[in-house]
Amino acid sequence: MAKAQPIVLGSTWGIRNIFQSLVAILTTTLVVTSIYLTQEGEQWSNERNKLHSLSKCNLFSGKWVFDNESYPLYKEQHCTYMSDQLACEKFGRKDLSYQNWRWEPHQCNLPRFNATALLERLRNKRMVFVGDSLNRGQWVSMVCLIESSVHPTLKSMRTIANGSLSIFKAEEYNATIEFYWAPLLVESNSDDPVKHRVPERTVRVQAIEKHAKYWSDADILVFNTFLWWRRRAMNVLWGSFGDPNGVFKKVEMVRAYEMALRTWSDWLEFQINRNKTKLFFVSMSPTHQKAHEWGGIRGDNCYKETDQITEEGYWGNGSIPSMMRVVENVIENLNGRGLNVELLNITQLSEYRKEGHPSIYRKQWEPLTEEQLLNPKTYADCIHWCLPGVPDTWNELLYTYIFYR
Repeated sequence: MAKAQPIVLGSTWGIRNIFQSLVAILTTTLVVTSIYLTQEGEQWSNERNKLHSLSKCNLFSGKWVFDNESYPLYKEQHCTYMSDQLACEKFGRKDLSYQNWRWEPHQCNLPRFNATALLERLRNKRMVFVGDSLNRGQWVSMVCLIESSVHPTLKSMRTIANGSLSIFKAEEYNATIEFYWAPLLVESNSDDPVKHRVPERTVRVQAIEKHAKYWSDADILVFNTFLWWRRRAMNVLWGSFGDPNGVFKKVEMVRAYEMALRTWSDWLEFQINRNKTKLFFVSMSPTHQKAHEWGGIRGDNCYKETDQITEEGYWGNGSIPSMMRVVENVIENLNGRGLNVELLNITQLSEYRKEGHPSIYRKQWEPLTEEQLLNPKTYADCIHWCLPGVPDTWNELLYTYIFYR
């Protein structure tokens, strides 16, 4: 009689356990994947909603909101390349609330500035600011905004072209953020980056190639010009400087400005690689040199100002609508010719910030006279801007256009 074989349960239960384990693992994987995809979907949905919101929003109509938790976006003393012209805290300013204001458009919120994301976008690229000292201030602001995200041994600054071109480089990204001094965009007798104060300003309104060769291959170009045109008339030269056959003529300010911008726009149309280069023009930066315009004492200016102008739509006489219209018309004409130039309209939002200027809190490039020392408002700088401050917002707007518009 055959022996009864014992029933072996181990192998059956082992298979069952393995099966149950696989089911558990598969279930867990499906749950985790579902959660991940849900989060990814929510993130994409949020990005899509943000993109839709920003695409429909007028970024330049809004209000300033006090925010001392998120702002400033960097510390003045921590910016390696801060300019003494803009370092108000360093030169004695005690009221630092000008650093804590955030621009909030009426219909949306600006995205948070992400230095690493911008550096990644700029990998192997050139961003070049071209214009006057106000555009240089925006360039300094941009360098301050991103340089803390670059290792100290992997960043550098150099100046070439007789001092006209300053180049900040983030080595790890092979990216440069540059500033080129061309206060009138076209060629002029104020083109020397140091010795540009001349009694009679003269422009060659049809000549731009001397400057343009330094920024013709940039990937992002940010232009401005306004401040140096503010005079009733300008000497316009047809011909070359030093040419005895050159023709000079006094031309009314707005007309000369338009002639120069037409030369600039023609150059862009025929020389810019439309598949490569993004183009921006920053509108006029307001000055606050006449306090009576905002209800202050006649004869005063931005000196000792510590609060903003709260009247929505305030517009001072330092900003000239006819020149703004010239810019708008030239850009509209370019867009009609198939070349897209974005206008960063920083004028209105900056008009409210009468307290944001250096005033007397900056390096003085020439010794002050006794009369000036006795009356500080006579040498107050109500044109440029303290950093951190208003130009950081200009760059937040630029950042928004680069990523979301």
